[in-house]
Amino acid sequence: MSNPHHISSLGPIATNEHHYECIILAGGLGTRLRSELPDLPKCMAPVAGKPFIQHLVDYLLKQGVERFIFSLGYMHESIEIFIKTNYPSLNCHFSIEHEPLGTGGAIKLACQYTTQQNVLILNGDTMFAIDIQKLMDFHLQNNASCTLSLKPMEQFERYGVVETNKECYIQSFKEKQFYHEGFINGGVYALNISSFLQVNFDEKFSFEKDYLEKYYSSYKMMGLVQDSYFIDIGIPEDFKRADKELVNLTF
Repeated sequence: MSNPHHISSLGPIATNEHHYECIILAGGLGTRLRSELPDLPKCMAPVAGKPFIQHLVDYLLKQGVERFIFSLGYMHESIEIFIKTNYPSLNCHFSIEHEPLGTGGAIKLACQYTTQQNVLILNGDTMFAIDIQKLMDFHLQNNASCTLSLKPMEQFERYGVVETNKECYIQSFKEKQFYHEGFINGGVYALNISSFLQVNFDEKFSFEKDYLEKYYSSYKMMGLVQDSYFIDIGIPEDFKRADKELVNLTF
């Protein structure tokens, strides 16, 4: 019997001439989910019958992603074993943080393993089921340093708001508070590696605070709105919601 998780069983890969590469950030400690997952890294949380990272990888394969760099830290061995066992033919590399470097430091470390000038950056605990070709085409056509995937939301307080002008340039990042409506940062980025590495960062830094929020007016940062399915399993109530919703979700 063939391996049910093998790449060939996932249906048609996106038919385009592009071959995308991604960095998946999955090194966090997952402290807010520790009550639900005392012995697992967050991306390995069982959701709708399989680890969350499996939902993410399957979606990305169908979207035409052909090379994966897993940025890992906490309990990285369990993630490596799962990927190697369930995706034996996957073109991937593991970038290991031996101490927490923040999201920015983790991305910078993982950049040494990239083979393309523009790569996707995703969070290993979030599913934002955007059209990746649409994001990358927009990013490349505009020669942007970084393009954020923005999700329209209503009646929320867990997320800050990202504002853009009519040309889709980032104008501001607003703090978390209650909003009736707005665009949130969905945590999926197209990033120009050489532009990113021009910045003189500390070894440990936040991608969101120390790059996006600090440099959006100095570098060409843009936002593309896509109203696609979004779930962040970082808190227990959304982890439980994902367990119900991802059962029936097809990409």
